[in-house]
Amino acid sequence: MGSLDATSTSLAEDLQDLQLDRPAKGLKSVEELEKLTVDEHLSDIERSVYLLSSGQEVQRISVIHNLPDLLRDTESHDECMRRVVPKVREVLHLAQTEMQVAASSAFLQILQKNLVPVQNYSQTFLQTILNSVDSKDPDVASAWLDTLLDVIDLLPKEVIKKEILGSAIAKGQLAQSVQSRLACCRILGKISTKFEPFVIKKEILPVVQSLCQDVDYEVRGCMCRQLDCVARGMGLEATKSAILPELVELTNDEECHVRIAGLETVVNILSLLDAETCGTTIIPLVCKICQQAVQAEDATLPVVATQLGKLCHGISDNLTDEQRQWFIDFYKKLCHVGLEKNKASSRVTTPLIDKDRGSKESDLTDIFELEDKLVECRKNSAYNFPAMVLFCGAKQFKPELHLTFTHLCKDPHFLVRKTISSGFHEVCKLLGNNANLIQSDLVALLKDESIEVLRGVISTIPAILDCYMSSGSNHTVSESKSGPLSDIIPAFLASENAIFTSHNWRLQEELMRNLSCLSRCYSSESLYNKVIPILRQKLVKARALPVKVAAAHSLLKLTRKVKKREQREEIYHGLIHDFCHARKCYLRNVFIDICRIVIELYSKKFFKETFYEYLLELHTDSVPNIRLSLCSILPDLKRLLILPTDRGLLQQLDACVRKLLVSEKDRDVSDGIQSAVEELDKIHIPMQSMTRRNFFEQDLDDQKKEEEEKLLLDNEEKELKKEEEAAEKKKGDKRNLVSAKKGSENGSSSRIPGPRKGSRAGLSGSNSTTKKFLYPSHITPEDDNKPVAPLTKGAGTSNNKLVKSKSINCISQIPRRDFEELDSKEVSKTKIVPPGKAPASTTSTTNKPSKTTRGSGIPAPGSAGTRRASVPTISTSRRGSLGGQLGTGSYYSLLLLLAWLARQLTFSALFPSFAVVFSFCISAGTHTAKFIKNLVFSDFSYEKLSIYQIMQ
Repeated sequence: MGSLDATSTSLAEDLQDLQLDRPAKGLKSVEELEKLTVDEHLSDIERSVYLLSSGQEVQRISVIHNLPDLLRDTESHDECMRRVVPKVREVLHLAQTEMQVAASSAFLQILQKNLVPVQNYSQTFLQTILNSVDSKDPDVASAWLDTLLDVIDLLPKEVIKKEILGSAIAKGQLAQSVQSRLACCRILGKISTKFEPFVIKKEILPVVQSLCQDVDYEVRGCMCRQLDCVARGMGLEATKSAILPELVELTNDEECHVRIAGLETVVNILSLLDAETCGTTIIPLVCKICQQAVQAEDATLPVVATQLGKLCHGISDNLTDEQRQWFIDFYKKLCHVGLEKNKASSRVTTPLIDKDRGSKESDLTDIFELEDKLVECRKNSAYNFPAMVLFCGAKQFKPELHLTFTHLCKDPHFLVRKTISSGFHEVCKLLGNNANLIQSDLVALLKDESIEVLRGVISTIPAILDCYMSSGSNHTVSESKSGPLSDIIPAFLASENAIFTSHNWRLQEELMRNLSCLSRCYSSESLYNKVIPILRQKLVKARALPVKVAAAHSLLKLTRKVKKREQREEIYHGLIHDFCHARKCYLRNVFIDICRIVIELYSKKFFKETFYEYLLELHTDSVPNIRLSLCSILPDLKRLLILPTDRGLLQQLDACVRKLLVSEKDRDVSDGIQSAVEELDKIHIPMQSMTRRNFFEQDLDDQKKEEEEKLLLDNEEKELKKEEEAAEKKKGDKRNLVSAKKGSENGSSSRIPGPRKGSRAGLSGSNSTTKKFLYPSHITPEDDNKPVAPLTKGAGTSNNKLVKSKSINCISQIPRRDFEELDSKEVSKTKIVPPGKAPASTTSTTNKPSKTTRGSGIPAPGSAGTRRASVPTISTSRRGSLGGQLGTGSYYSLLLLLAWLARQLTFSALFPSFAVVFSFCISAGTHTAKFIKNLVFSDFSYEKLSIYQIMQ
């Protein structure tokens, strides 16, 4: 209970401390406010002088910040220089750090903006800067030193030599403090590029050599980093005689800090040296530094790994083959540092058992520091891998660096893998056509569990895929299952699971945006089945709004690449259903963002036909935020319109705006619609009667988008037409094959000729070697060389179908037509005559198809189409006969079919059908009649022959 009471007491005290309604600590009292009050009638100069003299610290800082503005005013410039500037310099002697930093920034701005002549500046502000560099406060001294170095770039050479050079040399004497000598090193390096070589050699070089031999290692290291600037000012010959000996000695310094500075200076000075100097001095020196770093495993090792890429690139022209191989082997050794065996564990085994606790902790600290250095070394080596590929060459990558690259991609530390993944696209560019060598490494990085590693490769995946597409493997995944992209893209899509388990919404946004690059390497079907479902899912379920917007952008961009119209329309309708008509208000708000993207990516015509009216429906939404968002997009809608074509859409937009103006009760939405109305009034709607040239000048991008959309539809129609033609051809070939097969089964007695490719079946009994069908005199053999095409709806005759009954031995197996009675105003060419009645001759009139229900053969309500139980006969009129309605191939197929049926069924059952045949024969001519006689009745009995004679 005691502990509970103590907890309750402490909780009550904490809640008391959180009282937000009590006055905050630190508010100014009335007396303090009176001290900060200044007479409003004072001028700017008088107020500044008053505040610098008796104001508070914050007021003085404000005056110093406004000093450039006071000097910019021409009326108060002279008075400010006479009264305010001396007061500022006086205040700075005892000012605190914040005021000193503010003054250093203000003094630099005065010179950068040329507010004061250089002569006046050197007499006033420059003197203050030089004096303040020696401040005892290191922060203040550093701020004024940075200001001095920036001022040197803006001052003329004469002023620098007169005012700064002497002061800098004086600061470099051994008697000065370490801080003064460090400042001297930086100043000498800055002014060395301002003077002639003889001035540097006479005035500056002795001080530089003295500082290189300074007793303090920080001074030696600082001066070593400035040797690059001094060497450029002196020239090659003076550098070889005076600077290089000092540099060689500094690289062999006992302090690691100085050796690191020496190595960095060697890299920076390479471009200045000639080939002879590099071959005799620099290359042996660099090899020695590298060997010492690997042996010592000290702080120089990560620096060597960092600088090795620049170093190899700088000396590559001066290396022999043996030296080049040495640097490649040394780089591979750096990439494997610390991966052989854990030497650190063996080193600490004895201390952990034998020594005291203090030695154990110190040894553990050393071990962790060493491991960090080795990891940093491998990380820096991974950073330099593109430079080493360039140094080695793409042709030598596989035997020299491929295995090392694989080890870096599978390094146990995520920092190394992150670095190599960030530079993966650079390696792909350098390899060119050999980029497929590192395909498996890319897949391994995409399957990595570390979010940092995935970030490196996901951010550059568009450039990587471009490299693979342009490296001789420019095919999509669906076209070549064994291509390099067949493994990369599934791994890329699978990385989505790991990325969305984290809370890094920026990486999720980048992934969604980069998915749009798959349009260049994925087929239309693959995009629709694999990529677009992911985008649609994240568009609904992603938490961060930027992720949703990125997913919508990629989705709409990829949808433009989908070839099938049905699939595109399904996506668009899904967006309208899932977002515009969603129950959740935040999804409806996303629909407005989707519409903005559609306006950006698609043509005006497409948006007006697909999304315009659905977007305007949101003006009646019950949530004010939706209506407010809609107000911001209304001006964009008006810019899409063209009169007089879009007059109706303009009326809808006006009605929407009018309703919001009249009936809106929310204050924010009312303000939003008022702002939208003001912008709408400024928008001029173009007329469609404008010249074509002016129209293209204004909407060139929109025309391009519309042409792309039209081209997509045209390509789809062409593909559908090709598919239909292929299907019809396949169906016709199959029918001919079946007919030939059944004809062969009937034996040698059958005289039904089988179809040949490229020719008609010949007449039986012909003596010529090439048997050819003899057409009637009034029929032109226009389709002689074309395959027999099946009858389709709307081609030749309408509503022709083969109806087959479920019973086997039934007269309904005979082919027949489904007839429909025509309207009273229409007269058909073909008349149906009941069996036993003579066909009547009719005159030809226009034959219009009857109305049927969409998508079926069922007659529409009100039509009198019926199916007769018996086979109807057809009028023998020349103009109303089958020969006038069917093509040559069609009635030839009909004759073959009837001939086959004649052999299978009784003749009495076929009598009405033969009436149809001979009605055709009368109109077709004697040649066709003889063909029917020889084909059908050659093997019939006497009974059949007598009937034939009667019919003849």
